[in-house]
Amino acid sequence: MRGKLVTLGEAIGVVAATDPGPLTSGAAMRMDFAGAEATVAIGVSRLGHDSAWVGSVGDDAVGTMVLDRLRAERVDVSRCRIDPELPSGLMLRERRTADRIRVTYYRRGLAGSKLSVAEVDKEQIAAAGVLHLTGITPALSQTARDAVHAALDAAVDAGVLVSLDINYRSALWSRSEAAAELAKLVSRSDIVFAGTDEAALLVPTASPAAMAESLAALGPSQVVLKLGADGALALHRGRQIRQPVLPVTMVDPVGAGDAFVAGYLAGVLDGGPVRHNLRLAATCGAFAVSVPGDWAGLPFRRELDLLTGTDIQR
Repeated sequence: MRGKLVTLGEAIGVVAATDPGPLTSGAAMRMDFAGAEATVAIGVSRLGHDSAWVGSVGDDAVGTMVLDRLRAERVDVSRCRIDPELPSGLMLRERRTADRIRVTYYRRGLAGSKLSVAEVDKEQIAAAGVLHLTGITPALSQTARDAVHAALDAAVDAGVLVSLDINYRSALWSRSEAAAELAKLVSRSDIVFAGTDEAALLVPTASPAAMAESLAALGPSQVVLKLGADGALALHRGRQIRQPVLPVTMVDPVGAGDAFVAGYLAGVLDGGPVRHNLRLAATCGAFAVSVPGDWAGLPFRRELDLLTGTDIQR
């Protein structure tokens, strides 16, 4: 498949504790950035395909960091807006214990939520191979929701494949509000990603196979369920394909789902079959959890066989 991946959403700064313990104790912190859609754009770029991220950031150090790092990853940010007044959003990530993370967001009403139709370039989308959307962006604000629908309209009109990761965030909207909006997006998407808890927003709770069938009945030609330790299940043209997780030592689970999506969509852009896409998705997810941070562990194409080789590459 030709064309780049285009995605739009929010990217915010991350101040993360480097060691377990309460933030009130003055824990050491590191600075980074995060955003589901930006992670997917980076992952697809590292796997050799062109990608573009569309968003709004503040005219501040965080906004500069986001755009500089995306450019360094060869992600096109030419349609991004730099807000002259509102600051970029921020996330505090506390590693309260070795295996428990608590997150506090400072994002409401800030630059990222001001993404609007003005940033949507219909020509850019029409030339793309994939438009990737998530359930996070329409929950940010009405202007961001309008931007999502404008991008979706442009993709559908141009015959561009549409990918949607449900990616439900309870801190942003209620289940009922999310279900109503996501139903509209799912019905017009070609590929839908979800966990079983997210799929339950739209279809009755059942076995993963049955839930995939129910989601497919809403419109998408491919449904991919992320099942955590149980791997993943894809449904395409009535055929179910399963993919187990790859055995790795987990360091940080953050970003695994977005890495999985990046791998799958890179596979789609490769023109590969669903089984190839699933394997690539699982590989990217395994790399992601092996390294701290949201996107640092995303693999380059040349590294994909590292997980099946020896412990030392010479």
